[in-house]
Amino acid sequence: MAISAADVMKLRKVTGAGMMDCKEALTSANGDFDAAIQIIREKGKAIANKRADRDATEGVVLGRVVGKKAGIIVLNCETDFVAKNEGFVQLTSNMLDVALASNAKNLDEAKALMMDGRSLADHVTEQTGIIGEKLQLGYFEMIEAESLIAYIHPGNRVATVIGFNQSLDEQVAKDVAMQAAAMSPVAVDKDDVPENVIAKELEIAKEKYRQEGKPENMLDKIAQGALQKFFAESTLLNQAFIKDNKLTVRQYLQSADKNLTVTGFLRYSLAD
Repeated sequence: MAISAADVMKLRKVTGAGMMDCKEALTSANGDFDAAIQIIREKGKAIANKRADRDATEGVVLGRVVGKKAGIIVLNCETDFVAKNEGFVQLTSNMLDVALASNAKNLDEAKALMMDGRSLADHVTEQTGIIGEKLQLGYFEMIEAESLIAYIHPGNRVATVIGFNQSLDEQVAKDVAMQAAAMSPVAVDKDDVPENVIAKELEIAKEKYRQEGKPENMLDKIAQGALQKFFAESTLLNQAFIKDNKLTVRQYLQSADKNLTVTGFLRYSLAD
């Protein structure tokens, strides 16, 4: 049967597939629109299986605030050419909107959410068939706070969201969000650093100074000094403020309001 251009355009609008793929799917389905959609979905699954062992290390990283919650989502792909595609960025943005609106707490919850009648995971599989690269929804987390800001570094490769205990000047909030993006802290404050990270840093320090010939009975004390340096360099509130390294981030916040502090943050970088 003859396949009309209008039918092809309709299928393309629904699936995002290319014109030729839509025409071939409609032809194979003898014009049955629902069957053609299924053909395109099955093609996506086949390509996803074929490319499963590929590395998807490029992608789009987006952060957004909705009321008193904020999140970061990452949609990975194989090439920066795809990552820079306007449609790919929009898909990532739509997924983030759905995840935040549905109050998803983590990646598994986000993958199961429905968008246009299909789960986010199914959308990723379909787009794999359309784009022809391995795609994966690689990260989603959200936090809640009294006041929040999201920062996306130009290029959509790094994003941060920062939670604060109270409202604050937007520029102050942006400064802290950019600090987290640039300096990659591991925790808000030293008391928030996981015990396994502390143990690892102490062991690294002891081994370093052992190799330098320091006395064995002094290693624990020396390692504690190295740990304090780690806290200063790797916890957000104790880091030197990048715009004025005479201040810590804590001191910078307190210069704006003595009660102001960070309650939580998220950071994701494709380079990590």
